[in-house]
Amino acid sequence: MLERSGPLKGFRVLEIASVGPGPFCAMMLADMGADVLRIERAGAPPNVPPIDPVKNVLHRGRRAITINLKDARGVDTVLRLVEEADVLLEGYRPGVMEKLGVGPEPCQARNPKLVYARMTGWGQTGPMAHMAGHDINYFAISGSLHMCGKAGEPPHPNLNMVADMGGGGMMMAYGITCALLEAGRSGKGQIVDAAMEEGTALLAAMIHGYRAMNRWPGARGENLLDGGAPFYNVYETADGGYMAVGSIEPQFYALLIKGLGVDTSGLPLQHDRAAWPAMKLRFAEIFKSKTRKEWEAIYDGTDACVTPVLTPDEAANYPHNLARQSFAAPGGVQQPMPAPRFSRTPGAIAAPPPTDDSGGLAAFRDWGLSEGEIKDLGW
Repeated sequence: MLERSGPLKGFRVLEIASVGPGPFCAMMLADMGADVLRIERAGAPPNVPPIDPVKNVLHRGRRAITINLKDARGVDTVLRLVEEADVLLEGYRPGVMEKLGVGPEPCQARNPKLVYARMTGWGQTGPMAHMAGHDINYFAISGSLHMCGKAGEPPHPNLNMVADMGGGGMMMAYGITCALLEAGRSGKGQIVDAAMEEGTALLAAMIHGYRAMNRWPGARGENLLDGGAPFYNVYETADGGYMAVGSIEPQFYALLIKGLGVDTSGLPLQHDRAAWPAMKLRFAEIFKSKTRKEWEAIYDGTDACVTPVLTPDEAANYPHNLARQSFAAPGGVQQPMPAPRFSRTPGAIAAPPPTDDSGGLAAFRDWGLSEGEIKDLGW
């Protein structure tokens, strides 16, 4: 059995293999100590281009086994494992798991306390429920993509971190932990219907409030947090680097101005929106006069909220991140470490990503299946 650490130690999660937000959610649960067994589907189309399993960070901390869910013995294996699980996590379109014979009804008949977690783009119901989609589509329909980007330019996607990982994987992890807490009180499981589009909409709750208060009056790229404000922006430096400026509060803004060496006499008021475009040009010119290292030295240790824009490799070796061990390279693969931190039951990476089925068979035994049962199920 793997040595696990974290507040979810003792919980068992059956992950039906999917891509993106599903594995990210399972990784988060495993990082926090849950015993996650990933069920790879036999006959699933290969990844194009192929994925190196050793470097697949999203699969860390758990074991895997390949099961043919179109075979009766494969279905029987999953249903037997469900009896020992606290959570089943799946990421298929609505109805697929039911057709395979492992939908919520038969699973919760075997285990009434089971949390059956369903990850989709659009949710289990609604006119778009069966449509395909990706992060950018869920981001778009949520209304949030429209607000991202520079003034006068098309909306700009933000990698796949917003809808897939934030609105999807993290929201599902939150839903699962909520359902587990409730099941601990009631003794009953339930279905968690996590839609990436809805999770993405929820992430913008503060902006919806700002819009209602007329604190977000401008078009895209003209507001406080979308690059419209000169004191919340990214500026290029003399050596081609970048500095991130987030000097919103007046006391922080004063420190920004001091570091820039700007004469405050005649300077427009900080929140004079009409002056923002000209102020951005002025700040850009000043930042371009020094290297990134020079600006780092000026603002280091201050509350100006001005920091360098780091590459992933630089981030892993940045003094603050080194001090907190925010990154590491287990197996030679650089990756972020489990978060958040816990004082008494810290999370940890229990194992590297699985490369074969051997760990899955060991998990059968750890989950309480007898040798006779394992043999009867065709293993």
